[in-house]
Amino acid sequence: MSKPRKPKGRAISGWLVLDKPVDFGSTEAVGKIKWLFNAQKAGHAGTLDPLASGMLPIALGDATKTVPYVMDGRKIYEFTVSWGEERTSDDLEGEVTQTSDKRPSEEEILALLPNYTGVISQVPPQFSAIKIAGERAYDLARDGETVEIPSREVEIHRLTLLKAEKDRAFFEVECGKGTYVRSLARDFGRDLGCYGHISGLRRTFVAPFAEEAMVPLAELVALEEIEDRDERLAALDAFLMETSEALSALPQIRISDDQAHRIRMGNPIILRGRDAPVDEPEAVALAGGKLVAIGEIGQGEFRPKRVFA
Repeated sequence: MSKPRKPKGRAISGWLVLDKPVDFGSTEAVGKIKWLFNAQKAGHAGTLDPLASGMLPIALGDATKTVPYVMDGRKIYEFTVSWGEERTSDDLEGEVTQTSDKRPSEEEILALLPNYTGVISQVPPQFSAIKIAGERAYDLARDGETVEIPSREVEIHRLTLLKAEKDRAFFEVECGKGTYVRSLARDFGRDLGCYGHISGLRRTFVAPFAEEAMVPLAELVALEEIEDRDERLAALDAFLMETSEALSALPQIRISDDQAHRIRMGNPIILRGRDAPVDEPEAVALAGGKLVAIGEIGQGEFRPKRVFA
């Protein structure tokens, strides 16, 4: 019987908050970071289109187990809508399908925004990762097919007009999971009777990571010039955030090393003290500031559901 293959790379864990450049795909960015850090595993929390820049949180190693918690977080985008053209992809990459000489006034734009605040119904773009009959919508669109993508509810927490010019307008939006900013631009243009598409898009925030945490890709690539491997990897590791940073919104309990050992063996631990949480569907156990497990609290016990090395 053959031995299981040992994973290639380092068993490191943590989050890198990448400032992704334009013309660089999310999958390409993850591959580059995984290679730079010589990590065994890597994944991202929320795709950014190649034409978009900004925050792309990348999880390395055990931190990939916390990706769903970041995917569910709020996001903030700054985006530019150019008026007068609707495109197949709802951004600069697509072919022009509709044109108009009409241009909206600032007053017309401002009057429209309340319609796009709160829980709204939105149809994702034809060029999106939505699955239709088992296939990605963008694959069908590239083959020339027009598919019916069902609408879905998304939540817009805040939508602000930053500046209005004759041929374009600049916005900022704070939104929930699954929101397509390209769809906002398309629908703005249709409602205003002038058509529109995204001509600039930057993500500045993905909860719980702040904009100040972003690291430009060029800054990381520049470290390739360090010839000493250990020195180079240490310089890269300095940019990593603790795995637990992705879980800051969950209740936290502090435990001893002995309790951490019990949890890592898959056993529950008893919580004592008058300040101990009573019932929590999800909570985080930390030992010495390091993430041990995500679990549930009930009947005076912490029961692990997902354990970290």
